[in-house]
Amino acid sequence: MSDQFTNKPIKRNIMEPPTSTVLLGPREGFIENIADNLGLIKKRLTTKDLKIIDIEVGKYTKTRVSILYLNTIADIKIVKKIVNKIKQINIDAILDSYYLVSFLEERPNSIFKQVGQTEKPDALVSKLLEGRVAILTDGSPIALTLPFILIEDLHSPDDYYQKSFRVSFVRLVRLIGVFAAVLLPGFYLAIELYHYKIIPLNLLVTLSNATANLPFGPLLEMLFVIILFEILYEANARMPRYLGMALSIVGALILGDTAVKAGLVSSPAVMIVALSGITIYTVPNEAGQLSLLRLGFTLAGGMMSFYGIVILLVFLIFYLANFNSYGSPYLAPMAPFIYGDQKDAIVKSPITKMKNRPISILNKNKVRLKN
Repeated sequence: MSDQFTNKPIKRNIMEPPTSTVLLGPREGFIENIADNLGLIKKRLTTKDLKIIDIEVGKYTKTRVSILYLNTIADIKIVKKIVNKIKQINIDAILDSYYLVSFLEERPNSIFKQVGQTEKPDALVSKLLEGRVAILTDGSPIALTLPFILIEDLHSPDDYYQKSFRVSFVRLVRLIGVFAAVLLPGFYLAIELYHYKIIPLNLLVTLSNATANLPFGPLLEMLFVIILFEILYEANARMPRYLGMALSIVGALILGDTAVKAGLVSSPAVMIVALSGITIYTVPNEAGQLSLLRLGFTLAGGMMSFYGIVILLVFLIFYLANFNSYGSPYLAPMAPFIYGDQKDAIVKSPITKMKNRPISILNKNKVRLKN
């Protein structure tokens, strides 16, 4: 009797994923059981065109990895490339889908995300229908998708269950949030240190009074506040859930207010970093990369004024414009500018206007809506 209960597999119930909550639309999410995850996909794609390739990876774990694609849509060269990369993996264990990411990235040393991730079956199916390839790993609720382009993370699963004009406005807000998150501390330092003449006199007097008698220079002060907020975020993320709210209140209100009153930092610096930290999470899937970019632009603005920010921005755009993910330009459909794909980029058109699949993603069946 005891063996019967011991051998029974234990699995989590299907529920809404914590990383992809939606106001409208399906609320099902992947779990750690690959058979159930495949069932959620097959329920939505009742077609013989859905192909699944199973591979065992891991010397000791023998983890099942499933590669999914639609053979009438996906580019078979990309499928074969992904299958070969996974078959060549020789490692002791695969415990989560993220173990595969480094093997699938074409530039593994880059800080930029190169593999798409989702916990929602409906979002994964929509990507398969655009010509992407999906990778499921037994024991992980995270599905990987390839090719990946940067603008994907500006979109949300919720976007496709709301009116297009509302979605277009929200995407524009997210884009503004990204630029504010990355550039705001650097711009503040550049203005305070080098271009203070452009500040109105009343505001300049306020800033001068706020930063007078501080023990650190503006650049060191800004770096101190950024690191302090990063420490608070890490502590809050790993704190037991019932203590997390208390830590947020203590860190954001009491500690920040005390540091200002003690004369360690200025209130404008705390406000700028707090605003930058909030706007980072308008695009949560890119939070790690945006934090590093914010640090780079903060140093550029503090050491080389606006010229440093512009030089770093030009270098970044040049670098990303030459980035390629399995045949898809990383900045598509903006660079190169692809007119047909603009219907689902920043501005979202109604579904009746999106008759063709994205040209940014290599596929062999361009039409998805016939007249």
